[in-house]
Amino acid sequence: MLNDQTGICVKGHIKIHCPETGKILVNKNNAIHYENMSIGLAESLGNAGKGFIYEMSFGNGGTSVDPTGIISYLTPNSTGTNASLYNQTFTKVVDDRSVNNLDPIRNRIETRHVNGTNYTDLLVTCLLDYGEPDGQDAFDTASSTESLFVFDELGLRGYDPNGNGRLLTHVIFHPVQKSLNRQIQIDYTIRIQTLTNLSAV
Repeated sequence: MLNDQTGICVKGHIKIHCPETGKILVNKNNAIHYENMSIGLAESLGNAGKGFIYEMSFGNGGTSVDPTGIISYLTPNSTGTNASLYNQTFTKVVDDRSVNNLDPIRNRIETRHVNGTNYTDLLVTCLLDYGEPDGQDAFDTASSTESLFVFDELGLRGYDPNGNGRLLTHVIFHPVQKSLNRQIQIDYTIRIQTLTNLSAV
């Protein structure tokens, strides 16, 4: 029997920035939940009607800040099929084919591939506009990182018709406040790459 020595690697990277000023607030790699990603890829390829990237979730439970301003970062949740953010406070649909996406021009998923290369990128774009989320502060001057919309973690979730989409990625970063006086855009790249000459399993 032919022993196929190829494999798949999935990597992720996020950039959080202000679309008006161009200021970059976060620029880093993220953790992939490989078990949930494998399920999502299989469900998508098997046309199961679920598993594909559907929404971006935000939370404020990924860090703690001591009285001197030192930030401690928790480990991203990337094991267990029921993994979630530490404290999810807001979710937005980014699947631009969904009727639940109210702004598919600015919240969308693009597939990018260059012929002859062994990788394909999914670029997930999510814009938090001035008026969202409901209940945010008027200005980005919060003195506490425990505010619901001082985000320090986010992740992509797959679609599930029962509303139980699996966490596919998780990233933790220094606290960033979303307030009425600013827009925040997240550009989330997932690279799916074919590898060769891997060890046999």
